[in-house]
Amino acid sequence: MTIMIVEDHAGVRRLLRRTVLAGATEIWECEDGADALAAYIDHRPDIVLMDIRMPRMDGLVATRLIRQSHPEARIVIVTDHDDEELRAAALNIGASAYTLKHDLSDLAQIISSVARQ
Repeated sequence: MTIMIVEDHAGVRRLLRRTVLAGATEIWECEDGADALAAYIDHRPDIVLMDIRMPRMDGLVATRLIRQSHPEARIVIVTDHDDEELRAAALNIGASAYTLKHDLSDLAQIISSVARQ
């Protein structure tokens, strides 16, 4: 399974990489949503792990734009924001799942479930 991590904090990118490394055949990293748009086209990952709050382009805008061009894209929002409005907005624009960074223990299961969709 190929995975793209979109996260502006390098330490969190490393943590996410370590969390998914065992199940990934290849991992790409981007620092914000603007970079993710081009990287998605270049790599066509099976799963995208997308932060929400990032410079230049936030994760909700990037998710919406990727899904508009690539409706098959599977995007998991991984954020610090435990907010029902953000969760609903993310799912309404096409995110496959929404999870919180403070507890990544179920991330592998979420990815597996999303990959089967």
